[in-house]
Amino acid sequence: MWCPEWSPRTNAAELGGNQEYTEKDSTLDLLYLTHFTNNAVQQQKEETFAVERLKLLKTVENLGVSYLKTTDQYVKKLDAEFSSLNFPFRTEADQKNAPPGPTEYEKRRKDHISHFILRLAYCQTEDLRRWFIQQEIDLFRYRFNNLNLKSKREFLHFNNLQYDTLSVLEKKKLSEKLINSSFAVSGITVEDQDFYKVPFQDALDLVRTRKVYLKDGFVYIPHFEIVTIVQNDFRTRLSKALALTARSLPAVQSDERLQPLLNHLSHAYVGQDYSIQKSIGKISLDQIEMLSTKSYPLCMRQLHRALRESHHLRHGGRMQYGLFLKGIGLTLDQALQFWRSEFVKGKVDADKFDKAYAYSIRHMFGKEGKRTDYTPYSCMKVILSNPPSQGDHHGCPFRHTDPELLKQKLQSYKVSPSAISQILELVKGMHYQLACQKYFELTHNIDDSGFSLNHPNQYFVESQKFLGGPGAVAGGKVDVKREDNATPKPSNVAPPQAPGPGNLSDQVDAEMTEDLDSFFQDA
Repeated sequence: MWCPEWSPRTNAAELGGNQEYTEKDSTLDLLYLTHFTNNAVQQQKEETFAVERLKLLKTVENLGVSYLKTTDQYVKKLDAEFSSLNFPFRTEADQKNAPPGPTEYEKRRKDHISHFILRLAYCQTEDLRRWFIQQEIDLFRYRFNNLNLKSKREFLHFNNLQYDTLSVLEKKKLSEKLINSSFAVSGITVEDQDFYKVPFQDALDLVRTRKVYLKDGFVYIPHFEIVTIVQNDFRTRLSKALALTARSLPAVQSDERLQPLLNHLSHAYVGQDYSIQKSIGKISLDQIEMLSTKSYPLCMRQLHRALRESHHLRHGGRMQYGLFLKGIGLTLDQALQFWRSEFVKGKVDADKFDKAYAYSIRHMFGKEGKRTDYTPYSCMKVILSNPPSQGDHHGCPFRHTDPELLKQKLQSYKVSPSAISQILELVKGMHYQLACQKYFELTHNIDDSGFSLNHPNQYFVESQKFLGGPGAVAGGKVDVKREDNATPKPSNVAPPQAPGPGNLSDQVDAEMTEDLDSFFQDA
C-alpha cells in the first residue's frame, strides 16, 4: 500500500479520490495505496472495515512486542489474524484452494478503504500519527516479506522503484566483498539472487548496522534486504500524507456524517461489552479491599488507594472507578453503600452525600434521567481522553505518570527491580497497554497471559479466572463500543423523537452534558 496526500476537496461521502479500485488492481498481491476508491460505501460498512483494520493493527502491535518480527510464531499468529478478519495475505497460488468467503478482490478493496478511513481518524494528534505509522509499517513489512520473488519484482516494477541490478560479471567481480559484508549470503546465494546498486542515503539503516557492502557512495543490497529500502520510503510518504491530511481536517470536521465516525475510531474499543454484568451481586463489599490488591489493574488500584486515603475522588476519578465497579458486578445498592461509606469518613456527611452524589450513582446505573446504561471505560478511553491534572487520580498510570514516580509506585507494590525495568521499557516505547499486560503477567507469575489487554474490566476478569475468584464470569458479548463521556446504551427508553431543524451535533452535546457530567461535578 502507498499513501499519498489527501485533498480537502474530497467528497466526504466517499472519503475522496477519483480513481476507482478495479479488478486489475486486485491481481497484484500488494499495492501502494495511491488513490482512494470512488465507489460509494455505506457508513456502517465503512466503520466495520475500519474497526477490523484497527483490530489487525492492535494485533500487529502486541505481536511485535511479544515476538521477534522474523520468527515463525510471529508470522503464523499474524497469518491467523489476517484470515479471521478477511484481509488479503495469500499469494496467487494459495487462492486456488481458498475456503468459501469474500473474494480476494473484495478483501483488497476492504484493505484499501479501511486504511484511508483510519488515516483520517489517526492524523488528528502526534501520538495517534506516530502509533498509526509504526503499525502500518510493521504490517507492510510482514506482507512484503510474504511475497514470493516474482511478486516482489512485480511490486517494484509496478511502483517504479527501479534500481540498477548487478550483472553476472559485476557479481562475480564483487563476490568476495558481497559475501563478507552481507548477512546470510554465500557464494551460491550471490549467484542465485539479484543485488541492487542503491545510493547509500536511501539505505542508512543497512549501512548503520553494517549489513551491506558500501563503495563510492553506493550500497549493494541483496534482494531479501530490499524491504528495508521500500519500508523507509513508505514511512516517508505516509508521514507526509498524514501531516497534510491533518491540515485538511477542518474540511472533514464540517461533515456531519464523517466527524463522529472519525472521533469514535480514534478512541475505539474493540472488545467485550463490560456493561453486561454476568457476575452482578457476586462481589461483596468486604471483598473489594482484597480484590484491589490481587485483581485490579494499576489504574483502578491507584484510584481505590486514593479513595481510601482521602475519602474522596474528583469527577474524573469517580467516573472511571464508578463504572469499573459497576462492570465487575456491584449492584446499585452496593455502589451507593460503598461510596457513601467512604465519603462520610471525609468532609461529606450522609445528608450532603444523598443530595450531591447519590443521584449521579443512580444515574450511572440507568435509574435516573434518561435511564441510559453507561459503559465502563476501555484502555483507549482512559489513555486518550481527559488527562489528569493536579489533585486528580484518574487516567492511565503508564501513560500519565512520570516514569520516576511510576517506578516508586511499582516498588511500593513489591514489584521486583527487573520487572520494573521491563515495564518502564514498554512505557518508553509508548506501549502503555502492553506495559499493563506485562504488569499482569509479573504480578500473577505467568510468562504469557494469553490475551491482548484492551480494558480494565478485562484485566479484572482474567485475573479472577486465573485465581478462581467470584468475578471470573464478568463481561458480556464481544462488541465494538463507541466511547464518549456519555456513551449510553438505551435501557427502557421511549423511542426518540426526530430532531428539530437545529444543529444536531449541538443538541447531542447538550444532552450528553445534561445526562451525566453535570451530575458528577464536585459540589
